[in-house]
Amino acid sequence: MKFEVILAGFGGQGILFAGNLLAQAGMEAGLHVTFLPVYGPEMRGGTCNCTVVLSDREIASPVVTRPSALLTMNRPSFEKFVPRLKHRGLAVVNRSLVPEALAEGFPDRKFLFIPADELAEEEGFPGLGNMAALGALVAVSRVVPPEKVLSGLKAILPPERAHLLEPNRRVFRRGYEFALKKASTASRR
Repeated sequence: MKFEVILAGFGGQGILFAGNLLAQAGMEAGLHVTFLPVYGPEMRGGTCNCTVVLSDREIASPVVTRPSALLTMNRPSFEKFVPRLKHRGLAVVNRSLVPEALAEGFPDRKFLFIPADELAEEEGFPGLGNMAALGALVAVSRVVPPEKVLSGLKAILPPERAHLLEPNRRVFRRGYEFALKKASTASRR
């Protein structure tokens, strides 16, 4: 098994945090892992991305040019990375900022549009849309068990943000459950 994903969005949306958390969960699940953040000259408001590779074998390179999966939190990231997605690859997309109509140009890819920002806001933490999207990605890809993500949170959340442990977990679960419900509904059609 080899799972290559690019996570992308605006700076400040928690992209690098979500990628780091996915890598931590992979390590806790006993997988080989690489995490490669891309820091541009922008900080908050500019675009940023990272790649995570999870594998049951050693990983030769952390560089990913044609990922098997994407997590895109904004339209510029969607437009940049969806064309690179492998044939029949999966894109988890923040429906809060990306119109679903954009997927029509890519009939050979699989899309899961999730209202990530709204789910986070419903939990009272609008800045945690990244966690809802990550929950959806974990649910549909099954790359790591969800409990590994939830336990990994404690390992990577800085001490000054410890008060956000439970909100992160709650929003992750909301995204996870949203994706499972969506998949269940789609399979019944």
